[in-house]
Amino acid sequence: MREVAKRQVPRVHDVHIEMDDKRLGAGRHRVKRAPGDTDRIGGARSSLSRRRGPTVVELKSDSALDAMREAGRVVARALTATQDSAAVGVSLLELDEAAHAVLRETGARSPFLHYHPAFAPTPFPAVICASVNDVIVHGIPDGYRLRDGDLVSIDCGAELAGWTGDAAISFIVGTPRPADLRLVATAQDALTAGIAAAVAGARIGDISSAVGRVGRAARYGIPSGFGGHGIGRHMHEDPHVPNDGRPGRGLRLRSGMALAIEPMFMGGGSDAFRTAGDGWALHTADGSRAAHVEHTVALTEAGPRILTLP
Repeated sequence: MREVAKRQVPRVHDVHIEMDDKRLGAGRHRVKRAPGDTDRIGGARSSLSRRRGPTVVELKSDSALDAMREAGRVVARALTATQDSAAVGVSLLELDEAAHAVLRETGARSPFLHYHPAFAPTPFPAVICASVNDVIVHGIPDGYRLRDGDLVSIDCGAELAGWTGDAAISFIVGTPRPADLRLVATAQDALTAGIAAAVAGARIGDISSAVGRVGRAARYGIPSGFGGHGIGRHMHEDPHVPNDGRPGRGLRLRSGMALAIEPMFMGGGSDAFRTAGDGWALHTADGSRAAHVEHTVALTEAGPRILTLP
């Protein structure tokens, strides 16, 4: 599930980097950010500016990342179950139940169900976001029955043994439109590029730039202010990961970070979007179709490690 960037507050902050096995501050040190590190990236505010206090980024140990990998496997199973269940005539509620069954079987908890961020008027009522055609993200599963040619994006999370995974897929039901195939493939290419840029020593802006370059080259729209996020003990942690931006900007990446990278592109080329009456779903303003893909990725000394593969 994507994170929305919050309003910007004063430029200069401290970033606290904490080890996941900290006890009374053990394993914790402070990294001073230069003022430029708080600058906006591609029009989306870094969530490093979400708080008036220090930003906390937790570095995960190998054992913690292994635990997140198990949560990620559950997410992958749930997404596979929803895609396998998707067919003409199947309702979005049935897709939600397919994912929920996987969570129950594995003893995992949904971080989506009853999630109630400040922007939403009501808690989220399902374990998946099911976004169809012109819905970019956060579609609430309902009785809508899939039709031939629908473009469907499914976002799902799982919490297992205190650690969280989050991922999304986009696919077409029945007969695909060539334009939709290209849109989904481009989103996947952008995700691959963003993951490749998620290396220790780089910066958040390098991921944002890698994702944005792919989308902009294809002349797709990118909803500003929305993107990926840190993840670990909770679904949404610092830092915010915009889907467009300038390389070399933002927080420096370190081994042990875990990020949810999630491109979302709009086929019509406009960056404009609107929020549905339910306060959750985001629609393309021009009615064009959208695609959304996501993986939870760990930064390791050996390079990026995708935690939400099957």
